[in-house]
Amino acid sequence: MMEQRAPRSPREKYGEELKLRRLALGMTQDAVAQEMMCSPTLISHYEAGRRLPSPADAKRLDKVLGTDGFFERWLEDLDSKFAQFFSAVAELEKQAVEIRQWGLALVPGLLQTGDYARAVFRAYSPNYRTEELDRLVVNRTERAEMLEGASGPVLWTLLDEAVIRRRVGGPLAMAVQLRKIVDMAETGRLRLHVMPFGAGEHSLMESPLDLMSFEDAAPVAYVEGLQTGHLMDDPALVSHCQAAYDLALSDALSLKESLALVRAVAEEHEHGQQ
Repeated sequence: MMEQRAPRSPREKYGEELKLRRLALGMTQDAVAQEMMCSPTLISHYEAGRRLPSPADAKRLDKVLGTDGFFERWLEDLDSKFAQFFSAVAELEKQAVEIRQWGLALVPGLLQTGDYARAVFRAYSPNYRTEELDRLVVNRTERAEMLEGASGPVLWTLLDEAVIRRRVGGPLAMAVQLRKIVDMAETGRLRLHVMPFGAGEHSLMESPLDLMSFEDAAPVAYVEGLQTGHLMDDPALVSHCQAAYDLALSDALSLKESLALVRAVAEEHEHGQQ
């Protein structure tokens, strides 16, 4: 009996059509990338449905492939439920075989509890609406579903000590959040390390960072700031980010020490200690 293929996502259909149009012209990914003035890796991600082009890049694709606005128009029907600068990252997470994340000021989104996420979104929105907060929290917590089961990515999490001590959502919400992280580490769903205040300066002080690796594609790196994010696929830049992460890990507490610290801080939050 033939094995049925999983239904293609709209992004995968977009990428497959892009590949068909490219092959029909006898062009390689390198040739398209050269015309687009981007990396061949980016074209590979487009064709695999891992990423969508920006409107400007879709327009360039139409020009290179002679498709008369086809890919630019189709792109309008593929809006993401995430912010534009993050939508590609959300898709890449689902296909990664390994994710290494660094939390500089916040618990990374993949690990956030609903109460923690709600407090974060509420702080961002001076005139928030409850239904909008509900939507944002659901979007964020649903991302973590990919961590369940044997097919989920290998997950490394490095947290600054400030992340575990800042009371986001209040003492009880913070205690619950930290205990969730401890439970995930103890059950093998993530590898946890904490960068202690005592480490002083280190290689990841300037920005949060996500590193993602894949079975059939080059790795990528993602950094984020206020209302903006930057996804990198240039091999030299990604390699530099990987080296910075490795350096930071060498300054962090061990898994055993990290778990002990996070447990202790969770107790402090629960009992309302400063």
